[in-house]
Amino acid sequence: MKNVLVIGSTGQIGSDLTMALRKKYHQGTIVAGYIPSAAPTGDLLESGPAEIVNVLDGARIAELVDKYDIDTIYNLAALLSATAERLPLKAWEIQMDGLLNILEVAREKHVAVFTPSSIGSFGPDTPRDNTPQDTIQRPTSIYGVTKVATELLSDYYFHKYGVDTRSVRFPGLISWKTLPGGGTTDYAVEIYYAAVKGEEFVCPIAHGTYMDMMYMPDALKAAINIMEADPRYLHHRNSFNIASMSFDPEEIYEAIRKEIPTFKMRYEVDPARQAIADSWPNKMDDTCARKEWGWNPSYNLTSMTRDMLRHLREKLL
Repeated sequence: MKNVLVIGSTGQIGSDLTMALRKKYHQGTIVAGYIPSAAPTGDLLESGPAEIVNVLDGARIAELVDKYDIDTIYNLAALLSATAERLPLKAWEIQMDGLLNILEVAREKHVAVFTPSSIGSFGPDTPRDNTPQDTIQRPTSIYGVTKVATELLSDYYFHKYGVDTRSVRFPGLISWKTLPGGGTTDYAVEIYYAAVKGEEFVCPIAHGTYMDMMYMPDALKAAINIMEADPRYLHHRNSFNIASMSFDPEEIYEAIRKEIPTFKMRYEVDPARQAIADSWPNKMDDTCARKEWGWNPSYNLTSMTRDMLRHLREKLL
């Protein structure tokens, strides 16, 4: 992998991933694909090529693949879970029609494709603790429905056409660099901002609600490592459970209080976000990812909290 197109390069994952890819593959070309309403700025714009590309425009994707001799596409264009529930038709269009465009380009031009799945691909009938790699997936959100369909369509293109499709099921992602935009797990980012600003945090997720979470550096490592993995050992491809830590709001609150004892939090549960959270697993079993391509996270709740607070103090204060 030397020449990469990142579609959705200015989002929560894309902005960090594009820079990580440029650092790792500095002799290649890492193209930051974006839509005009979310144009790159700063280092993301200045450190490499940037091109307007809409995931719904297959011809434009093909044009950029030819222009930059792209061998890998990271498809990060999506509406997150809470936003998707408000705009289900738009979510389907971006997540499914967009993926189909990318897979068709990949089929014609022999390009590898990474399209992330999610903890949201599971549903209320899925085993909640140590959720198996292979288990029932009957999500009740449109976000989850599109993620299951993404996994199946990606596998279809691999088996039918030989397209090198790979994926991981991301848990909730926590980053100090870019704010999330409409995800059920956003509270786990927002709580750190409130703590550093000295504000009381109003938590929209109920006490005792456990969800898998991951610090962004580990998410980037997973996205890069899965695409570098020897394909001979990849049995699952689309999509691997990956896990790092699982906690409820009270536990992340207490982790922050160890660093900022004056921090306060209260609960005002958002019924829509809570309903989605209640349909997701408490913790995924990532044994297959560990065995098939060596997945191993670097951060836990304590080390993540210290790193988040340090960076946010530098950013905000």
